[in-house]
Amino acid sequence: MFFKAALVFSLLASSFAHPAPKAKRGVLSVQDYSEFQVSDGPAGNALARVNEKFPIDQTNFANVDAEDLAILKAARKTAEAAETKAGGFNEAIRAAGGTNTEAGKALQCGKIANKVLKLQLQVMILQIEAARGKNTTAKLAQQQTKLAKNVQLDQEAAAEGLTCTSVNFQGTSQP
Repeated sequence: MFFKAALVFSLLASSFAHPAPKAKRGVLSVQDYSEFQVSDGPAGNALARVNEKFPIDQTNFANVDAEDLAILKAARKTAEAAETKAGGFNEAIRAAGGTNTEAGKALQCGKIANKVLKLQLQVMILQIEAARGKNTTAKLAQQQTKLAKNVQLDQEAAAEGLTCTSVNFQGTSQP
């Protein structure tokens, strides 16, 4: 009888000794723009490249780590700056003589891939915020429409056999 009681007690005690499962830790790390940009190389795979570089669990947005959300927001902001700010795509395309030149076409292709990056990050951010109770329905629909348009442009560039060129933009995903 003592042996049975000791056995039951030790089994109960061992079940309490195991720590409770921890909340999911972040999967992302802070990177320079040059490490997370998707604007170099053949057109047509920008969305897949974004999802590879930002491997958020898109089946469970409610469980995304707060640090990962902050990194996504900072990366999105940097991607937008790489499009519009000094040293970004718009300036580089103008300097290359516009989109009618070979260099300008390659930079425009890179700009479209960069828009896919920016918009996919924005869509993921809005989905995470929605999973946490924020009403993002209207803005999410708007961003998904823009994303679909730019994914289509990226695929059309691939059908033309275009190779994209990035810009040497300085920025990070540091929150």
